[in-house]
Amino acid sequence: MKIVCLISVLLFTSTLLAQTVEENYRKPLKAVITQIETRFHVKINCDEKLIADRSVNYAQWRFKDEVEATLLAVLAPLDLVFSKTGEGVYKIEAFQYHRRSVDEGQKHLNRLLFLYPTLQDWEKRQSELRECFLSTLGLSPLPAKVNSSPIYANKRQLDGYTAENVAIESLPGVFVSGTLYRPLKGKGSFPVVMVAQGHGEIQHYGESSQLLSATLARMGAVVFSYDMFAKGEEGLQFAFEDHRTILAPTMQTLNSIRILDFLSSLPYVDPKRIGMTGASGGGTQTFLMTALDPRIAVSAPVVMVSSWFFGGCPCESGLPIHSCGEWGTNNVEIAAMAAPRPMLVVSDGGDWTANVPEIEFPYLKKVYSMFGKPELVENVHLVKEGHDYGPSKRQAVYEFIARQFSLNIKAVKAVSGEVDESKSTIEPKSAMLVFGENGEKLPENAIHGIETLKKILLEK
Repeated sequence: MKIVCLISVLLFTSTLLAQTVEENYRKPLKAVITQIETRFHVKINCDEKLIADRSVNYAQWRFKDEVEATLLAVLAPLDLVFSKTGEGVYKIEAFQYHRRSVDEGQKHLNRLLFLYPTLQDWEKRQSELRECFLSTLGLSPLPAKVNSSPIYANKRQLDGYTAENVAIESLPGVFVSGTLYRPLKGKGSFPVVMVAQGHGEIQHYGESSQLLSATLARMGAVVFSYDMFAKGEEGLQFAFEDHRTILAPTMQTLNSIRILDFLSSLPYVDPKRIGMTGASGGGTQTFLMTALDPRIAVSAPVVMVSSWFFGGCPCESGLPIHSCGEWGTNNVEIAAMAAPRPMLVVSDGGDWTANVPEIEFPYLKKVYSMFGKPELVENVHLVKEGHDYGPSKRQAVYEFIARQFSLNIKAVKAVSGEVDESKSTIEPKSAMLVFGENGEKLPENAIHGIETLKKILLEK
């Protein structure tokens, strides 16, 4: 009988201990949220799917004297975050590594400014960041240039300009494609503008990209509009999903560098007048390339210069270049590395650039002021617009690049005073291909697949 009682006591004790450690303090997240609402007299909104089947260990011990401290203690271990959306109202969302709050973005910029009180401090910071970016991207040292000639296809004459499809071999067997636009009149030396794309599937075949490139050519600039990694005709070599791997930022940057090499070598191009623009992911590529390469004299990143948003695609923020430097960096500081070269930042009220006039632009002005050139950074803010490279944004870029490169903007202006894009031809994708509609003209040495690409990068 004593043995039976002893066994019962041991079983009860072990069960109690197990419950004390693992069960007694664990509560469903939904119940914890309800308790927080009751205790602090607040309203908490969230997607039911986000909190279903989740529980909080040591739930009661996570309650603090203030609601926000409690929310942090409860949600952080679950990779959930909160934001205040009104008086006494909060919203819970999944943690997003590429996004902060607006307030955090502003505080980060203020902290960064303390790192470089003098121009000498800023220039040291620039150098350190540049070296870290290249190292993090796996581009230090750069892979050797491929000893091959650009592949040209289907040159056509249009209204005031020519268009010709071109592919560049950026690594052995890796080709990046685009369209080269040239003014029909004049022999050069012409300024040149690189047009980088975002993450959309249409890439440089899209209407806005074609209108932008052709109109700049009609104004007197050579333009090269090209695709991002694993997009466009690179889709013949790599899978759609490869665009969202951590190799994408490396390859996009390398492709841009090799395109810059190609454009600089053209006999009719002025290598001292090279500009770059792009929206969204193309905006990221624009300010990153400008930070890395002093050959880019003028830049116009569109809808991407934000202190609290880092890019929602691994092709932008998959490699931790934003961890470079003391206290890390952000897209605004990277954009500021263009100083004192002229830069136009285009922002809008419908995305993560909504706060540029109040937060990001004043910071940029301070950096440019270190050089005594605050007037060389400009901002066009379109408060009623959203995330695109639409007509108003293109108009702003036309005016800016025309001033910087002395382009003949009058040749394309309508009576209204705005640039008339109607004489720029929107071509079908089939006319803009280098390798044929089914890739039948892809070179024999073209590689296929991300694993082969990894081996080439390791051997560089």
